[in-house]
Amino acid sequence: MAPKIILTGFMATGKSAVARALAKRLSWRLIDCDARVVALAGRPIAEIFREQGEAAFRKLERQVIEEMAAERQRCPQCGEVRPAVVATGGGAIIDMRNYEALQRAGVIVCLTARPEVIARRVGSGAKARPMLMQGGKPLKERIIELMEDRREAYARAEITIDNSNLSIEQSVEAILNAVTAYRRGRCSVSA
Repeated sequence: MAPKIILTGFMATGKSAVARALAKRLSWRLIDCDARVVALAGRPIAEIFREQGEAAFRKLERQVIEEMAAERQRCPQCGEVRPAVVATGGGAIIDMRNYEALQRAGVIVCLTARPEVIARRVGSGAKARPMLMQGGKPLKERIIELMEDRREAYARAEITIDNSNLSIEQSVEAILNAVTAYRRGRCSVSA
């Protein structure tokens, strides 16, 4: 397995912030897929949705994820593959091709939080999140609807961490503990 820890999950579960803190803690590279999509498109995600639609955004996102999954940067001194922490967009794992690429790249950790916590975290920034504005429903209702639509996709992750009541640093600690236990369980001692 390539040495990447991939964070996925619903919007406002802290993927980007936790990924930054985790990468810093491990002294690993940080790959933010949404930031790469913005750089590739030359415009903000909300603008991509507004001007070109969700399909155009998902196409760019798929390209970024495929490139990230294939990336094998090596340390110039030792030649080992350089590890990375990857933050994906909230809907990235829904696409089966994205999921397969992410799974090949490393261990997938899904961050989750209760709908009311997500609504509080999104707050007045909901208008900048295109998926929340569709359908004209109240914020919490739309969050619940989207979470239910994505439940099966998020369940594909090897690890799930509910960070409703965790700080960023506590989330990092929970991820490190869970990834260590997961990797330990995948390694078996032969006689």
